[in-house]
This record gives sequence, C-alpha cells and structure tokens, in this order.
Amino acid sequence: MKTPHPTRGARTIAFISGKGGVGKSNISLNFSLELIRRNKKVVLFDLDVGMGNINILLGLQPKNTIVDLFNEQLSIIETIEKGPEGLAYIAGGTGLSRFLEMKQADKDFFYEQFELLTEMYDYIIFDMGAGITETSLFFILAADECMVVTTGEPTAITDAYSMIKQITSNGGTMPIHLILNRARSQGESTTLKQLQKVIRQFLQIEVYPLGLIPEDKHVVQAVIRQIPYSIFNEKAPAARSIKQITESYLHNETDITLTDKPAFLKKIKNLLRGKL
Repeated sequence: MKTPHPTRGARTIAFISGKGGVGKSNISLNFSLELIRRNKKVVLFDLDVGMGNINILLGLQPKNTIVDLFNEQLSIIETIEKGPEGLAYIAGGTGLSRFLEMKQADKDFFYEQFELLTEMYDYIIFDMGAGITETSLFFILAADECMVVTTGEPTAITDAYSMIKQITSNGGTMPIHLILNRARSQGESTTLKQLQKVIRQFLQIEVYPLGLIPEDKHVVQAVIRQIPYSIFNEKAPAARSIKQITESYLHNETDITLTDKPAFLKKIKNLLRGKL
C-alpha cells in the first residue's frame, strides 16, 4: 500500500492594486468563477476592509460577515455565503482591520477557523483593499501569490510599481503576476512589458504579465445589473479575456509544495514573530 503524499491545502492568491478604481474586485470575482468552471473549489475572501464590495457586485446581501466571526464567535463555515455557479465568498468588514492588535486568543481562533478553509478549498482568493496598510501587508506577504491589477494610466502604473516595491522591500518573495485592465487596444501589452522591465531593472525581481482585459461596455452594464460580467455575457470581450487569463495562469501555475514554501498560516505566524 502506497503512503499518500502530504497535501499542502489551498493555494492563497492576493489580488491587489496600488490605487482604487482599477477594477480589482471585479477581476478577482470573475477569475474565481473561471476557476470554478475548471472544477476548482474556490472561496473568495473580501478583505477590502471597510470598502468591501463583492456582495454589491453579486447583488446579494450577506447574512454574516467576517466581523461576526469574532463578535459572535461563529464558525468560519457560518460566514460563507453562496454566490452564482457555486461560488463561496466571505463578505468583508472591519473584523480583521486590527488583526495585529488582537489578543492572542482571537488570533488563535482565526488560525483555527482559517485552517478549515484550507482543507475545504483548492484556492482562497483574497480581494485586498487598494494600497497597503500595516495589517493588509501581513496578509499579502503570507499569500502564495499576488495578482497586481492596474490600468494603463500613468498614475495607476506608478502606484502598481510602488505597491510591488513595498512588497519586495518587506521581504515578499512570492510570484507576482500583472493584469492590465480597461485596455484600449492590444498595443497596451507593451505597457505591461515596460513595467516588467522597470521592475526587473530597479527591484531585481521577475514579475509575470498575465494579459489584458479590454475596455468593455458589457462590464459597466453587468455592474449596474449586479451580475458578474463573465455570466452577464460570456462572449463579451472582457469575459473572453478573463477566461484566457485564467487559462494562462493555470497553464503556467508555479509549483509550490510543502517542502519549498510554508503555507499561509505558518507564514502569518512567522511574520508576527519577525522570522520571515
């Protein structure tokens, strides 16, 4: 009888942006749905503290949020809401905004509950708030991978670069992917290549462009209707692009194992001890 190989649990991906309004939450939502369509078990965790809008994009009113996990001592299973196509999501709130200042007992409770998610799902997608706070930095650094969402606007590109610089200057070594949203033409792929080149030159790290999502009127219509755009019109340019980006990600997925990188919870604990 063969001895089973140890499993690492869910892969954690943090979706981040240097500034608000670039479409990060919408992309994390539709990326999650595309993973589900490929038979992956996914939970989308809204960590945009105070500005969480996944439930708004879905047109759903959550019964519980992450706040209730601590205030009511609920199981994290009780905070999971169901969205379209079997999507599981945890609504945002201020529950983790002061994570670093929590009592150890509350942190231990969170670790215990989060461990349940790692056993239930293949992917845990963090929709982080724009920019970086002291607390969000810990969650970003502990994630297995980061997806940096930007647009082609100079300020958005500059903010994306600054975001990546903050991650690397604080010891982040996870794979970092780039997604350019609201592209006006395929020619804007050069923007991602230029950003990749600048990061390679000045930060001495490699980042991985995943692709473009075009400016698309269907996205605006889907937001107004509170329906994910990959469901609203699966043939729309943005929907086709998020499908391609997901396929590209899965095809080139970095092989992370138990032996080469610690899992999310271990990284969080190491960060709090100053050992990462």
